[in-house]
Amino acid sequence: MAKNTLTPTENSILRKMFMNSGMVFVTFTMTKMEANGFTMMMQPALDVLYKDDPEGRKVALRRHNQFFNTHAVLFSFIAGLTFALEKQKVENGSIDDETIQNIKVALMGPTAGMGDAFFFNCVRVIAAGVGIGLCEQGNILGTLLFIALYGGSQLVARWYLLKIGYSMGTSFIDTMFESGLMDALTKAASILGMVMVGAMVASQVNVNLAWNISVGDTTVIVNDIVNSIMPGILSIALVFGLMKLIKKGQKPSTLVIGILIGSIVLAFFGIF
Repeated sequence: MAKNTLTPTENSILRKMFMNSGMVFVTFTMTKMEANGFTMMMQPALDVLYKDDPEGRKVALRRHNQFFNTHAVLFSFIAGLTFALEKQKVENGSIDDETIQNIKVALMGPTAGMGDAFFFNCVRVIAAGVGIGLCEQGNILGTLLFIALYGGSQLVARWYLLKIGYSMGTSFIDTMFESGLMDALTKAASILGMVMVGAMVASQVNVNLAWNISVGDTTVIVNDIVNSIMPGILSIALVFGLMKLIKKGQKPSTLVIGILIGSIVLAFFGIF
């Protein structure tokens, strides 16, 4: 089982990871969202774990620089858990790259929902209520209290969630291997991860045609005909088409610009 007391090296790594956790949105992009921030947060751990394996470190950095998005505070919990997974992988090779990535993706949705509900919809509202009451009286303490309650609570939570994620991760991994449930967990995480990505695509990708064909007194709505074949078929085609282009080496930024230009041209001709 995992140790209850962290070693000086582990504490040092966690402190460095915590310092980098504030950069979650500094390098935010629409193609990878928090992937760059997650990679920066994992770097102190990877530098130590792969100090004798430069190629392994490069592979790990590329692995963590894939699409990732969750709440900025629960972000630390996943990073701590991932540190534990990476450590297990390096020490005995019992965990592979796919397992690490699947568990990360599976946790994105649940942690995002919990973080938004607690910090954004609860702590923020309470802190704002306290601050606004004082600010209405012209008291600058209202602003300071809001920052302390809302920002301070997130700062503290990030540190403890990071440590909890790492501590729980090591004991969790040991328990899973001892009970023989690791294979089942990996498969479940993979399925859940694909479901989350699929749900994200279905909710955020929406290709609607504004193209209508007039035949005499009858107007044919092309979008309805296309959707009658399969609802959302154009959105699915766009996603898979982009995936194929990315696999061929096309840059996501180039594809985004291409979609923007294509949408403007097609909208000009009344198709979109």
